[in-house]
Amino acid sequence: MFMKQAQVTAVETLAGGFHLISLQSDAFRDVAWAPGQKVQVAMGSAFTARTFTPVDWNAISGRTRIVGYAHGDGPGSQWLRSVKPGAPCDVFGPRASLDLSGVQGEPVVFGDETSMGLVYALAQRFPHQKLHGILEVSHAARAGEVIARLALEGVEIHERLPEDAHFPAVERRFAALAATPASFVLTGKATSIQHASRALKALGVSRARMMSKAYWSPGKTGLD
Repeated sequence: MFMKQAQVTAVETLAGGFHLISLQSDAFRDVAWAPGQKVQVAMGSAFTARTFTPVDWNAISGRTRIVGYAHGDGPGSQWLRSVKPGAPCDVFGPRASLDLSGVQGEPVVFGDETSMGLVYALAQRFPHQKLHGILEVSHAARAGEVIARLALEGVEIHERLPEDAHFPAVERRFAALAATPASFVLTGKATSIQHASRALKALGVSRARMMSKAYWSPGKTGLD
């Protein structure tokens, strides 16, 4: 399955279930990578893997890092909570997931906790380009602590409310950015992406200025 043998070299607990994990492998050297691509880490079997967005990739030293969000009791969350430096793991990728080559103007990333790695990757890769992040989260204080720990600028958080009562505030931010040449990158929960897409279309944002990738959907597995 073209798995690369790697080793966990560092684990940093950020806050609220977020973990920054460093992976090292000779097989990562001389590998081309772009923000938005994914890796899959085997959870004890090549047929049980969880997907992560690398936040950076050092093709000289053979190191990459991922930001993972542990929630629930699934294999990925259990691995994030328990993995220690020195642990071996098998990694598939990097490979295509979200193609950001068409991004023009300032990127606006809409998403949630699972989008934090993508936001960080873009901030690391393009440090002189202004980035807008609009994230819906379950715990605003915890997400805010992660944003501070990662020194992310231009990222705002909206705590989820019952029946999506937080979304009007999100739509107001969309309205302020729709008049600019920004590109909108929609990620995270599938139904939230649909909601965001409808709101942007109503604001006159063309499909050419939008790209999307659902990272998860309630009750479903296999989305990456």
